[in-house]
Amino acid sequence: MQKHNLTVLIFANFFVAASATMVLPFLSLYIETLGDFSDAYVQRWSGFIFGITFLVAFFVSPLWGRFGDRFGRKKILLITGFGVAISLFLMSFVTSVLQLFFLRMFMGVVTGFIPTSMALISAQTKKEDAGRVLGTLQMGTLSGGLFGPLFGGLLADSVGFIYTFSITAVGICLATILVGWGVHEIRTKKMVQKARKSMRDVIAFIWKDKLLVTIMLLSLIVQTATFSIQPQLALFVGTLLEGENIAFLAGLAFSITGLGNLTATRYLGILGDRHGHERVLIACMIAAAIFYSPQAFVDSYLQLVILRFLFGIAIGGIIPCVAAYIRLVTPTDIQGEVLGYNQSFRFLGNVTGPALGGLIAGYYGLAGVFYLATALLVVMAIYTLIVVIRQSKEERDHI
Repeated sequence: MQKHNLTVLIFANFFVAASATMVLPFLSLYIETLGDFSDAYVQRWSGFIFGITFLVAFFVSPLWGRFGDRFGRKKILLITGFGVAISLFLMSFVTSVLQLFFLRMFMGVVTGFIPTSMALISAQTKKEDAGRVLGTLQMGTLSGGLFGPLFGGLLADSVGFIYTFSITAVGICLATILVGWGVHEIRTKKMVQKARKSMRDVIAFIWKDKLLVTIMLLSLIVQTATFSIQPQLALFVGTLLEGENIAFLAGLAFSITGLGNLTATRYLGILGDRHGHERVLIACMIAAAIFYSPQAFVDSYLQLVILRFLFGIAIGGIIPCVAAYIRLVTPTDIQGEVLGYNQSFRFLGNVTGPALGGLIAGYYGLAGVFYLATALLVVMAIYTLIVVIRQSKEERDHI
């Protein structure tokens, strides 16, 4: 049953994750079709409309996890899956920028699908296999989020903006129907009775585990570093190439990180199961920093693509090892809510990354974005190592 559920949710997570980022290549162009606006207006609202989804999701994601723990995770998967599909479908019919903004806001409200799917699979997985299984599940989420801009750009060029929203909505709707038909969740009366902890109790549980807090902060930093260069990547690619396909090639350079993720995420999850998820997380952060910094010095597009692919391999182990650690230390009855908090930090990184990257690029140039992201990764790796050493020492002292 677990393997069947896992296969269905990998497919569904790909579509849901892709839907959140697919508008990136053409969002500003779509806004231009809604009226006669200045360039400054379009740029400003492009940022607002893209960021509002993740900002709202930052606050709402733990609630979906909590509802799933209490009322059943499959129900939440269906509600949020159809909610995302409806919001995308309605985007085909907007006639004003504000309508698009509010639909993206609503999309943020119903983005509990991914952490809920992780909680459902995690609850059915043995602790010693958590890294491998959750790493496999993340193949769908990571590849969807990073390939979303590429597919969105291709669809927009082929069939236009309106049909892009409609086609994606139909895909997510079909994926959600597949979840309703193919995913099986077992809930006993004991599980339902245990799911009674207050939100305050869950936050207190997280705060007591300093490594758990550190790992959630790590999720924020990695996401911030990954997305910091995204708004500026087309400009950076433009300094390396001349031609008419800069937008597509920039999307490809960003999405190639997803291919690196696909290559490594399951294997690194298995390494975490065998050697400790904390160790793999620290190694991944250091490797990510090593492959991020040289991107500032490339003088060809091929060099950039290779380095971004290697960066994708490096960060491929972070999400499955984070989720597996949460599985190891968190009781089953609150796993959904704890995973929801971790997902909130990742969503926040989707907002802070582009904002911070744009700010740094404006003051220090495009190379400054790579330096900042590298510094964040290095500092976070060192801090995580310190916390791991302290926690290990405390555990030895208690023996």
